[in-house]
Amino acid sequence: MSISSRIVFFLLILLLFLISGPQTLCAAEPVQRSGFTYYFENQLRLSEADSTLRATRTRLRTLLRNDLDFSADVFFVESEATFDSLVGGVFPEWGAAAAIPIWNRIVIKSPDVFQLNRPLSELLSHEYTHLALAHRTGLGSPPRWFDEGLAMMTSMEWSWSNSLTMNLAALTGDMVSLREIDRVNRFGAAKARVAYSQSYLSVQFMFNEYGVEAVNIFLDNIAQGQSIDRALIASTGSDYTDFEREIDVYLRGRFNLVGLLADTMYLWLVLAVILIVGFILSMKRRKNYYRKWKEEEKLASTDFDYGDPDNPEQIDDDEPWRE
Repeated sequence: MSISSRIVFFLLILLLFLISGPQTLCAAEPVQRSGFTYYFENQLRLSEADSTLRATRTRLRTLLRNDLDFSADVFFVESEATFDSLVGGVFPEWGAAAAIPIWNRIVIKSPDVFQLNRPLSELLSHEYTHLALAHRTGLGSPPRWFDEGLAMMTSMEWSWSNSLTMNLAALTGDMVSLREIDRVNRFGAAKARVAYSQSYLSVQFMFNEYGVEAVNIFLDNIAQGQSIDRALIASTGSDYTDFEREIDVYLRGRFNLVGLLADTMYLWLVLAVILIVGFILSMKRRKNYYRKWKEEEKLASTDFDYGDPDNPEQIDDDEPWRE
């Protein structure tokens, strides 16, 4: 076989792999629903998943101005080997779920088995948003910060810990640029938390500052193959550099030492309450112990005067056993 023939053969194999997806170890029977096919090893979670995904699809239809008329395969797995097989590639160790748009596939690690610290509904909404955005932009590639930020906004993931992360990042100079977020899969867990938080805030800023119409102009340009720079100019009037500057000003105005003190104040209040409750319970236990000790002391005799020493034969009342 010639070199050119081998190249053609290799490309055909690669194309077949991309179309069909990797071989999987998932033995769950498929369950069909409108717009979704579920492969759940634990089907007790299926109703919750279907309800979550339908609600997410409804919300995204409004945000993305698209019918999202595609079907997605949703896998809910309970082993690392099955997850790796379905994802079909290297995945960050901190990852709890994955979306593979080319196969319209969502793979979720079971919160019942893995220590994910995230509810199933949040994971499903996040990953489905990735599929929906890929469907919306077609062959175009939206920036990673928009992809992840929209997913977080849809699944409503923002919490006190994200706010604390951003305040710390602002003070330590650990914020990352929007362009750098494209490499988030190579980040460690701490840096990834900053990147995801910034992504959420950037998308939120874009919707709040420019509106749904502008966001969809941005996505229309991405779908047409325009660069991110041109897409931002068309939708916001700012090129990539100026838009990043807007985001930076917004973030630094919102996250600073004052914000950190406010965040940590709640932490210290919680710790103070825990200490006070612990002290009260300790004092209560000690008081109960002393009460019990005194009751036991009353029952034990401490008087060893068993009679009159001048009349040793005289029986004293302190010797009731002689009666």
